[in-house]
Amino acid sequence: MRTAEAQKPAPGELFLDHVAHFVPELGAAARLAESLGFVVTPESAHRAQGAPAGTSNRCIMLEEGYIEILAPTLDTPNASRVRSRMARYDGVHLACFGTPDAQAEHRRLAEHGFEPEPLVALQRTLETGERVRFSVVYVPPAKMPEGRVQYVQQLTPEVIWTAASLAHANGVTGLKAVYVVADDPVQVAARWARFTGLLPRPEGELVRLDCARGQVFVATRHHLVEILGTAPPPPGLAGYRLACRHPEDFAARCTKLQLPVRQTVAGHAVSLPAALGGVWLI
Repeated sequence: MRTAEAQKPAPGELFLDHVAHFVPELGAAARLAESLGFVVTPESAHRAQGAPAGTSNRCIMLEEGYIEILAPTLDTPNASRVRSRMARYDGVHLACFGTPDAQAEHRRLAEHGFEPEPLVALQRTLETGERVRFSVVYVPPAKMPEGRVQYVQQLTPEVIWTAASLAHANGVTGLKAVYVVADDPVQVAARWARFTGLLPRPEGELVRLDCARGQVFVATRHHLVEILGTAPPPPGLAGYRLACRHPEDFAARCTKLQLPVRQTVAGHAVSLPAALGGVWLI
């Protein structure tokens, strides 16, 4: 099993750190995840620069990365941005890259015209009283219209990547890839390449970017429907791929709970109900 320190990229590396579902109700989303064999962390409220950020979350920690379930809770600018994303479609609206140096990424993004906001120091307090701390780099929505695409530097991974939080009954072990919907995959992948510093590569009708851990795939809605079974209109994030020790068993668990499971060209595609939204590719 991966240790907490394994969640920190080495100098020069980039991880696919996490994705997030923006949801109207954390409890309903967590109950769905728990019914599918996930351990879900307790609810905690975000604070930014010492003040309430207006959002709360629960998380599914994985041996590689994690899945965030995030809901707006107050009337703040941050919560307003979340609600505007949710109005477009149910599902995944955030893809975050893990970096060992948030300040360096901030400088690089500024040099490449992404106009990053001032570096944000976020924290949340767990039920135990321990604080999760991380530095985040945001860019204006127009610069990365597919969703909230950002960077994070994990400062306290040992607080949340624990043996208890990783004890999932379904064999899911890691976040492996995120799927981006685009009208023009080549053009969009080129922008994501500038954002990440990664080299885009063709893979059939898709364009692929490889992190040190995790991948990004960019494709048209038509081609993502072939892979995932469904996809929102562009620009957007259609879903993500999970690593699983026993994929057939996990797919059967999803089917038992009446989640649509399709066998596609890339594996088992699980369409998630509105409580979460989006697609898992197993």
